[in-house]
Amino acid sequence: LLYVVGILIFAVLPGLAADSLAVAAGWGALFGFFTYATYEMTNLATLKDWPLKVVLVDMAWGVALCTTVASAGFLLGAWLGSPE
Repeated sequence: LLYVVGILIFAVLPGLAADSLAVAAGWGALFGFFTYATYEMTNLATLKDWPLKVVLVDMAWGVALCTTVASAGFLLGAWLGSPE
């Protein structure tokens, strides 16, 4: 739930304020990159034999997932907020 709130605050709402799907998707991608990178880099630094391949794949997944969720959130918010 906290993660979804983060995407809402840091990606969806700025996208809605700018009336731009690209803004929401871009901030969503950055949010995914930094949050997944924090987790993966911590594991890489603290756990013995943590595979670099896992780090790269998981970070790419985080970017893709958060971009998709932020975009869907933007589209839903724009649809709900439309006067028609």
